[in-house]
Amino acid sequence: MSMAGSLTHDVIKGPPAPPIDRGWGGDGGNDGRGADRRASFTGLFVLLAASTMVFAALTSAFVVRRGLSDDWASMPKPQILWLNTAVLLASSVVLDLSRRALKAGNRSRFNLWWTAGTALGILFLVGQAIAWSQLKSAGVFIASNPSSSFFYVLTASHAFHLLGGVLALAYVDVQALRLRLGPAKRTAIDVTAIFWHFLDGLWVYLMILFYVWG
Repeated sequence: MSMAGSLTHDVIKGPPAPPIDRGWGGDGGNDGRGADRRASFTGLFVLLAASTMVFAALTSAFVVRRGLSDDWASMPKPQILWLNTAVLLASSVVLDLSRRALKAGNRSRFNLWWTAGTALGILFLVGQAIAWSQLKSAGVFIASNPSSSFFYVLTASHAFHLLGGVLALAYVDVQALRLRLGPAKRTAIDVTAIFWHFLDGLWVYLMILFYVWG
């Protein structure tokens, strides 16, 4: 083929097509994103293991203190805890809906559901603050009884972890609203959602602990 023919062929062919957006986390690629994704999940699993150990230690102390003391008295639980539980469960459902929407390529629906999940997470923290305020109004403080001490410590520890989860949700939400949902951000979505579901399950466990043994 002559040089002129080659140039004509290149002009007709045009520039290379942009990479295809595969909708959910890409295909791992050869640019290091697969390694970054694995590293992110490794960090997540380390965080989950560390958090589990913290609450396992607190639970062990809870059980031992309850079994060895004669001054343990079951404390009244604010009714708002049930509403808070419903809010937290709803947030996990909404986050799953948002991930499914993104898998289907519906980014606007993802933005809507993820923002709703973030708002529900914030609402849960507000509800916890109300629960603590109600306990204080009823004269139940951290030093009132061993059961109230463990209640405050366990719920505060959970709220601290949940605050980190809310910040992660908000980060993803801002990136989504700014239309920055590349493969790296989708790894953040997966990691954040899994951590949030873990916190959801942890709260259900704490509710059982409070109402069965508290």
